[in-house]
Amino acid sequence: MDNTHSGGALATRQEFGGSIATHATTETASAYVAAQAKAVVEARYVMALRRPRNWDQVRQDLLKECRRPSFAHNKSAYYRKPIGDGVEGLGIRFVEVALRCMTNVLVETTMIFEDETKEIHRVSVTDLESNLTYPLDVRVTKTVERSKPGDDGSYVSVRKNSYGKNVYTVPATDDDLLNKRAAQISKAIRTLGLRIIPGDMQDEAEGIIKAIRLDEAARDPDTERKRIADSFNEIGVKAADLTEYLGHTLDTCSPAELVNLRGIYGAIRDGESSWKSVMENKAEQQAGKGAGAGAGNTGGGKTLPTCSAENFAKKSPGWKKQVEAGKKVNDLIAMIETKELLTADQKMEIAGWANGGAQE
Repeated sequence: MDNTHSGGALATRQEFGGSIATHATTETASAYVAAQAKAVVEARYVMALRRPRNWDQVRQDLLKECRRPSFAHNKSAYYRKPIGDGVEGLGIRFVEVALRCMTNVLVETTMIFEDETKEIHRVSVTDLESNLTYPLDVRVTKTVERSKPGDDGSYVSVRKNSYGKNVYTVPATDDDLLNKRAAQISKAIRTLGLRIIPGDMQDEAEGIIKAIRLDEAARDPDTERKRIADSFNEIGVKAADLTEYLGHTLDTCSPAELVNLRGIYGAIRDGESSWKSVMENKAEQQAGKGAGAGAGNTGGGKTLPTCSAENFAKKSPGWKKQVEAGKKVNDLIAMIETKELLTADQKMEIAGWANGGAQE
């Protein structure tokens, strides 16, 4: 008798009461991987249901972390970008700690496309308890800008910077690509994570971090001033440069100015900005104030409207193309705000369009 079947081979399973003949199906590697992934996802949701988060405990754990001076002073916990009058925000280190305190949050990163010029990674953050997912696709180009061509003299393209010097686009090395990929993915996780973390907790944590930084600067301003000067010196910014930025010597800094400098240092160190963009932004702000008090007013004394979320979403593709074509973030923001005012979140999103988070 033929023991084969069109659906698969005949298999015998031994049990205590005897043996049972069944038809075995041939599993492919892809089917196995899919089944494994399904089991992992189901297990995560089951654990989330069995061990739901306690929001009061989440708040206590998160604020306890924020009260630690070493965390509050971390450059990636809270930063300040030199965009307009300054854009402040909670950083990736805060988001990582907050998501860990929340528990039952899944962060996933998957490469969905790659060719010779770019990679596209899909980053998603999921709240397993509410089954709420926020995805974001991250584009990582496989090139970097350098002041000279490659060792063999080759380059992809060349442009003039604001000093009139050539800036060459060359293929990224493995280390360059690793750093760019990590930076872009971290920014995406930060953006998506802040959508999951309750806003009231963010506000409370932000207040604690800023208060600790201010208290530290007020309690021992001399020590804080020396630390800041040494930190900036490590990234090539001299004390004389800080004096030029402040408009006075470091020894007359107020605690608030020290906190501001600490935030700027964090943005530069993380590649979110550069000292050149800091000084250019300051010059633009001074020029704007010199042109007449009452920024945001028209000649008839009318206040410019604030850009609505709908209008921003409609115009974003065109603005983004300008940044990708080489237009500096501060120049774009200044141009937009001649017609309508941008919110801090909108400025942050525009800043994120720049390659590597900073503009030459």
